[in-house]
Amino acid sequence: MTPFGARVRELRGRHGIQLKKMAADLQVSPAYLSALEHGKRGRPGPGFVMQIANYFELIWDEVDELKELARLSHPRVPVETGGLSPKATLLANLMARHISELDDATIERILAEMGFDEVR
Repeated sequence: MTPFGARVRELRGRHGIQLKKMAADLQVSPAYLSALEHGKRGRPGPGFVMQIANYFELIWDEVDELKELARLSHPRVPVETGGLSPKATLLANLMARHISELDDATIERILAEMGFDEVR
């Protein structure tokens, strides 16, 4: 699941809205919305993010957060290390190879070290 997908699922739960109803209301398929929540689709476009923000009547701060979560939610992340140090390339490759082995506590420590301790 992506950070964006987790937030959408949380919003649906908070408002008591089933996935099928939300998909129908937004005129997308339930399969698409489910895949988006579970990170099996690429990040949503800005128009669709705004549709969701309007659907839940989010205020400006929440809209900005949703946009940022969408930006950070591409499930397949290309990392360009050309021109960076050998250690940066090593780190990128090791992260790609071992990220599935990291537990949530370790991921939270890495995110905090990078200044992203506020991301849900």
